[in-house]
Amino acid sequence: MLITAIAPVAWGSTYVVTRAVLPAEPLWGAVIRALPAGLVLLLLSRRRPQGAEWWRSAVLGVLNTGGFFALVYAVAQRLPSGIAATVMAASPLVMMAAARVVLGQRPRALALAGGVAGIAGVALMLFGGDGTVDPVGVVLAVIALVASSTGYALATRWGGSDLVASTSWQLLAGGVVILPLALLVEGPPPALDVPALAAFGYVTLVATALAFVAWFAGLRHLPAGTVGLIGLLNPVTGVVLGAIVAGEVLTPRQLLGLGIVLAGIAASRLRLPRRQSPRDSRKPRVGAKNVEPVTAVEKSRMRS
Repeated sequence: MLITAIAPVAWGSTYVVTRAVLPAEPLWGAVIRALPAGLVLLLLSRRRPQGAEWWRSAVLGVLNTGGFFALVYAVAQRLPSGIAATVMAASPLVMMAAARVVLGQRPRALALAGGVAGIAGVALMLFGGDGTVDPVGVVLAVIALVASSTGYALATRWGGSDLVASTSWQLLAGGVVILPLALLVEGPPPALDVPALAAFGYVTLVATALAFVAWFAGLRHLPAGTVGLIGLLNPVTGVVLGAIVAGEVLTPRQLLGLGIVLAGIAASRLRLPRRQSPRDSRKPRVGAKNVEPVTAVEKSRMRS
């Protein structure tokens, strides 16, 4: 869980960095994030795709990075940030549904409750009720959620043995996909000064390369619902860093929402006590003392 949390915390930190020093072209920002990060991971892994890994990497690159970045850009243009973040907070529930279909993972009741709590908490933190709800923007946000959640489930199913290599291929494929879109929509790449280059260095190495490796590592070792709930640390980090770095004042409503989100994340790891059946109560516990020896008749019944 701690390794997985690196990803949403790093992604949440990009809000402050972007507002402070990065240029306003989000598509070029996505390209500059994805392509160098993919190249760095490719140099570390030194492995090219083989066979089906080529087309699988292309599919995952579109779903998880390139196409997702483009959809989020369109959502940002049509919805106020609070409404967009509230819609995107449904990602844990959508990831549970995708994992159920693609991986056969059954969501736990507490994880579902944590997902609902996460939506409520993010809404309290970020949604102030201002702004017009654009139905097209909401539809695009839902498409982004379904696409990325499906991509995460497929990445778990197709992951293979080399985590760093598979992550690099996805980032490179996503960067290649979004590059012509950036040229078409935003024109030539923006000029970058020294602070912007330093910021992109952080965003590329930490908030993209390291974050995606940590995220996909979490998907390999944790249920998708748990990973999705940990992802809610993204808006939490953005709000907290906004208060620490930018001097933004947290209202009681935001503090309440933050607490609800954290409670939802913690609930994903709780387990309801299982009702013990009469048959289980007769079984001796491993390591228990004063266990009566098993008789020959009982051994015979056990064999039969």
